[in-house]
Amino acid sequence: MSFDPSCDEVKELGVVVYNCSCLAQDLSKMFNLYWSLGLPNATIPSPWPAEYSTTYNKETPLELTLNNTEAGVYFSSAPPALCASGRTEDLQALLSVIEGAREFVYIAVMNYLPTMEFSHPKRFWPVIDDHLRKVAYERRVRVRLLIGCWKHSKAEMFPFLKSLVAVKDDRTHLSVEVRLFIVPANETQARIPYARVNHSKFMVTDTVAYIGESSWSGGTGGAGSPQGQSFGQSARQAGE
Repeated sequence: MSFDPSCDEVKELGVVVYNCSCLAQDLSKMFNLYWSLGLPNATIPSPWPAEYSTTYNKETPLELTLNNTEAGVYFSSAPPALCASGRTEDLQALLSVIEGAREFVYIAVMNYLPTMEFSHPKRFWPVIDDHLRKVAYERRVRVRLLIGCWKHSKAEMFPFLKSLVAVKDDRTHLSVEVRLFIVPANETQARIPYARVNHSKFMVTDTVAYIGESSWSGGTGGAGSPQGQSFGQSARQAGE
């Protein structure tokens, strides 16, 4: 048996749900959808066959009880070409969580860039950034970002983060804060490639929890970006 030491060197966050076959079956549809694309000469159908469709989405989440709290849950996906009928696109899900916040938006991601990260020529992509500024300014929502910081972080990320924090002023009384999450490493740990980093990607508001698996930048397979794949989970209190 082999052991990869890097498996213990990255901070992650996930969700465990017990005794919910409906949610498991819905997630299996997404797995089977991706699995079908691994076949020889596979192509992306349009539309996807009905077997991959879902009735659980932003408008009609699966109603269940989470930790004795009535809630609604659904899976979102990206990019749009990999969303079967009824599936909420990941960017739409993410933005709806921000827009629905009444008091606070707390975010933890590894990368945060309002750009198409790998595009040539360079392209600006401020969709998420604009929504955070909007709720902070228009509704005085508290915004906090916890961003992973390691040797592979993009240098241009930090000026954008400073720009976001700059909306907070003694005169505006807006509440926007950013902190960098640095996982300390000793000499031995530092030699492990692509490790010692906060790899979690999640968002919590006063009404919703969103858990994803991609960083927040365009073109990285992240939330609604044109390339790659991702899925998230949103849970909200019933009646919200």
